[in-house]
Amino acid sequence: MRFIASVYEKLQRHPKRIVFPEGTEPRVLQAARQFYSLRLGVPILLGDRTKIKAAAADLNVPLEGVRIINPAESEDLETFARRFEFLRRNKGIQFKEAREAMIKPNYYAAMMVAMHQADGLVSGTNESTSSLLRPLFQIIRVAPQTTTVSSCMVMEVEDPKFGEKGVFFLADCEVIPDPTVEQLADIAIATASLARHLLDARPRVALLSFSTNGSMNHPSVGKVQAATALAEQKAREEGLEADFDGEMQADTALVPEIASRKLPDRRNAKVPGHANVLIFPDLNSGSIASRMVQHIARANAYGQILLGLDRPAVDVSRGATAHDILGVAAIVGLQATAYQKLYPGSGQKLPGE
Repeated sequence: MRFIASVYEKLQRHPKRIVFPEGTEPRVLQAARQFYSLRLGVPILLGDRTKIKAAAADLNVPLEGVRIINPAESEDLETFARRFEFLRRNKGIQFKEAREAMIKPNYYAAMMVAMHQADGLVSGTNESTSSLLRPLFQIIRVAPQTTTVSSCMVMEVEDPKFGEKGVFFLADCEVIPDPTVEQLADIAIATASLARHLLDARPRVALLSFSTNGSMNHPSVGKVQAATALAEQKAREEGLEADFDGEMQADTALVPEIASRKLPDRRNAKVPGHANVLIFPDLNSGSIASRMVQHIARANAYGQILLGLDRPAVDVSRGATAHDILGVAAIVGLQATAYQKLYPGSGQKLPGE
């Protein structure tokens, strides 16, 4: 069974409520309809009800089972505004400003997730990354026992010899431009945890570099080496069953024949040549590589899945198709089913609720 079909099947057992702030976007409308049709849960569209219905009619997309909320007319607007005013009190925000912010779909959607009125959020088809990350970071705190917020992409390619039957996870591809050793280790741990949850397989995590096993001498190589050791230590402390290795080049991580030539003394190592999780040393390499894989290999790409937040959220690419949006909505829904396990202590009531 292909990866995304297995995600659908699992989510059908535990349907979730996913909020889509871009309610009039054609790709979102199509994805929301499919989300309901596949019995994955309740899609929630934000925006002007008349405009959403008109856009759906133009596409001949039924809205049965789809919930529509206009933030400006919502009965929860005042409550949400008061909550946002409380959260931003140290910035001097007043109720009027808070109310104006809550009318914006991304802010309203983030508050819905924070207040447990939705289980996950999917946005980004028409807006920059910052327009989603800003409200998320202002409203949703970092998960307990977590210090790093990052992101990952799930890629599915046709050739099953790569990754886990064609599926692999790439991180960080969106959030942290130049991670520290500690942040890089956190990214590796968070991505491995999600991979284990979604794949039901042992994560084999390669921390990537332009060097393999000390073949080059550079501060960035040392950072990856140190992050690998720290990730292994943290995994042991947290009881996460996963394998970590690095630093290594991408071909060493993915191709067994190359791994055996470059690392002849580690023929029994589990990660080289068989990695299903790829951790990039910085945002430049992660962003560039993920887009190249997606388009050159014609891979199914699902992301960016945000890691380390107290609630599940996704920032999709502006180039995402309806299929991509549907897939990532299902992933964030499935992520929500085990969020307490992924982030112990997450999802609790916030101060002032």
